[in-house]
Amino acid sequence: MRPLEIVLSIVNLLALCLLIASRLNRTYRPWPVAFLPMVATALQIVLEGYRWPMVPAYALALGLSTILLLQLVRSPKNKSQRPFIKRLVIGGLTGGGALMFLISLILPIFIRVFRLAEPSGPYQIGTVTYHWTDVDRQEIFSINLEDRRQLMAQVWYPVQGDSSAARAPYVIDAAAVSAGLARTLSSNGLIKLPSFAFNHFQDVPTHAIPSAAIAANKTSFPVLIYLTGLDGFRQASMFQVEHLVSHGYVVVGLDQPYTAVSVTFPNGQIIDGLSKSQIQPLIDQSISPVDDAPRLNGRSLPNGIIPYLAEDVSFVLDQLELLNAAEGMWNGRLDLQHVGVFGVSLGAMTAAEACHSDPRLSACLMMDAAMPAGVVNTGLPQPGIWLTRPADDMRRERTRMGGWTEQDIEETLTTMQAVFDKASPDSSYFVSIPGMFHLNFTDAPYYSPFTSLLGLTGPINGQRGFDIVNAYTLAFFNKSLRGELSPLLSESSQRYPIEFIFRTKHLICNLIPQFDLFCISEIEGRLGSASRAINST
Repeated sequence: MRPLEIVLSIVNLLALCLLIASRLNRTYRPWPVAFLPMVATALQIVLEGYRWPMVPAYALALGLSTILLLQLVRSPKNKSQRPFIKRLVIGGLTGGGALMFLISLILPIFIRVFRLAEPSGPYQIGTVTYHWTDVDRQEIFSINLEDRRQLMAQVWYPVQGDSSAARAPYVIDAAAVSAGLARTLSSNGLIKLPSFAFNHFQDVPTHAIPSAAIAANKTSFPVLIYLTGLDGFRQASMFQVEHLVSHGYVVVGLDQPYTAVSVTFPNGQIIDGLSKSQIQPLIDQSISPVDDAPRLNGRSLPNGIIPYLAEDVSFVLDQLELLNAAEGMWNGRLDLQHVGVFGVSLGAMTAAEACHSDPRLSACLMMDAAMPAGVVNTGLPQPGIWLTRPADDMRRERTRMGGWTEQDIEETLTTMQAVFDKASPDSSYFVSIPGMFHLNFTDAPYYSPFTSLLGLTGPINGQRGFDIVNAYTLAFFNKSLRGELSPLLSESSQRYPIEFIFRTKHLICNLIPQFDLFCISEIEGRLGSASRAINST
């Protein structure tokens, strides 16, 4: 809850207690606090902004102020109420008021205006957004043959700006994204929420300063392209993006129309993502091709949809080259000789395909996703790192929120392992993190303190999961793009996975202190130096 939301809740509780006290003593009229609930409500709305989870608190404040004001204008009765009636009134006020107060408290905590963790690097963060159209490429998701492929790209970059400058919101087009997320959660049978459930994303501050000047202490900065998953959005992994930018990377996040949950273009056009039933056969064809290839708007796609999505990455590289060559803030500031790509889920599949097809990419990080068939067959020429979790955690996720059939689990883990096995032994890594669910690789643990209880995220502490992912992400790109060695990787460069497997209870409990399950499990791997490196990040 935001500060004035907490103040409003405290005022409501105080007013409720005084109202009950006034019923116990009919001669006492609590005039000092009669106006306070509504005053607190007005201040909260004006200074912090309205949001719908606070509606019960607003209603409670209105009710309390109304009742208290009515007591002020009424003369106290000379005749006491009958004991039974008095107990009934006080009991009703106590029970009903307490229930309403609990609802007004729990709802804004359940759907909270969260705060991103403070980035650990030396740089502050700037951001700008671009709308790019590939005039040479048809939009195959559209039935209109004249439509060209469009992308929304948000760039985050290192700055040395004013620490007091205004920060960009988490999501600018929050209403469209919120409606898409609510629709997706409902259609997938996870949880039913109103279309405005995530409208508060526009109230969540990031650490990015809009249109700030790029840091001048270095000639250029290496570039990373971020790809979100199916029904995601370009800001879906800000825990990872901000961490990288604060350590001196330029990160370009993409909204890919029809696979992103919702894309809003500058002219107001909104493109909602296709349903899972529509898009999944096209994804499956890229992973496990069948002879009878699926069709999209009359077009047969024997290689599925992943190669088309990977072309977005190549197009973005073209646009970055143009920016880097033109006059303006980017002139020569992008180190396009050192470019990496990273993604989660569908974004990881697309990242792998992009690395497979475009030699301008120098490093590839892939999180929790099966690999496309072409990549499995020939491997990746670039250094790569795969971040995932054990099969048992995928099964646990299935029992909590569905999905992750045995076929999905086998396909995901075996294809990642197959590409890893073909990789260079001194530059590629495979990391399996116990306790993670699929959404732990996104910002989802920030959204509510109850995501784990709802089965949306795994038993690992959300921030601890972020710390591990960030540690390996930064270590990998530092080595692959900057040539900086890290103990986190240098001791784990042999041709077998780093699986966080250990037999030392103390180290495992330090890694995941909240869950004794992992403390008593037999876990293999190299956590000693890994744990120290993560803690020092």
